[in-house]
Amino acid sequence: MNIQDAAAQILKDEGKPLHAKEIVKRIIEAGLWKTKSKTPEATVSAQLYSEIKKHGNQSTFVKIEPGTFFLRDTQIVAVCDAKEPRNVNPSGDPEETYSFLDAAEKVLDRFGNRQPMHYREITDKARNQGWLNTSGKTPEATMNAQLGNELKRAKARGELGRFECTSRGFYSLVRWVGTGLSQQISKHNRKILKKRLSLLMDLSPYQFEELVGQLLAEMGFESIEVTKSHGDGGIDVRGTLLISDVVRIKMAVQVKRWKANIQRPIVQQVRGSLGAHEQGLIITTSSFSRGAITEADEPDKTPVGLMNGEQLSALLMEYNIGVRRTSHDLFELEELPVAEKPK
Repeated sequence: MNIQDAAAQILKDEGKPLHAKEIVKRIIEAGLWKTKSKTPEATVSAQLYSEIKKHGNQSTFVKIEPGTFFLRDTQIVAVCDAKEPRNVNPSGDPEETYSFLDAAEKVLDRFGNRQPMHYREITDKARNQGWLNTSGKTPEATMNAQLGNELKRAKARGELGRFECTSRGFYSLVRWVGTGLSQQISKHNRKILKKRLSLLMDLSPYQFEELVGQLLAEMGFESIEVTKSHGDGGIDVRGTLLISDVVRIKMAVQVKRWKANIQRPIVQQVRGSLGAHEQGLIITTSSFSRGAITEADEPDKTPVGLMNGEQLSALLMEYNIGVRRTSHDLFELEELPVAEKPK
């Protein structure tokens, strides 16, 4: 059994979030995994974090806090217990299930009546409708954490996102607000994102590689080395991704300042160029063919991450590289702090 399946089994059995160190302990005690590593918890943490980064909202796992993981949503049913029945609606037909964020959007859209709802009520509605099928014992906490993370990332990138936190624990849909200053700001930032992407094509190959090196440093990479340019072939940047000052993942990066989509052979080339204990990453200004995506996701092969042009441009904005972030003070009305006249 691989690390991901073993961790999923342990988390499903426990029904609560666990730290990587505790996951390792339970996996080894259950005989699900053997290792000679002196730091097995670092290996497990890196594997689960990599899986989360790779698959996003479709990942089996969710990071609750540094080093602590839990199961995300219905994906765990297929991994841990394929025979577990799905929820059904009153007609007896299986309900379609969604990720936590997609389920939250669906609940707000159908039951919110354009009014904020508490994350606990959102979770209950989603489960009652069969849109959220999870064996976890703390789905409300997972829902709140995911909504909060979605808001933080959207704000960092200058985007509106899908959700708005109106008060502690209460969320609504951004599209309910209608047109206004926030929408104008988001529209402006989308234009900047597209313009930033087009300007990347004006850089020389070496300048582009240096820019990627700077971005990787902002993302938490260390020991970054931009290799000598050889006609844009082979590995362009090498570095070590540092996670929480504990986990280190060696990464070999190839950058492609291309207009054409990246095809399967490029992914195979990068995988074949990896050194011992390295993982691959391809960063391009264009996008990836279906064959390239399939090749990158091949099971039992060294992982190769894929970052397209829009994702690259969004990350440059998120880390304030090549953009200037401005702010304005906006005033909203609240109740005046005055007491009523005594009777």
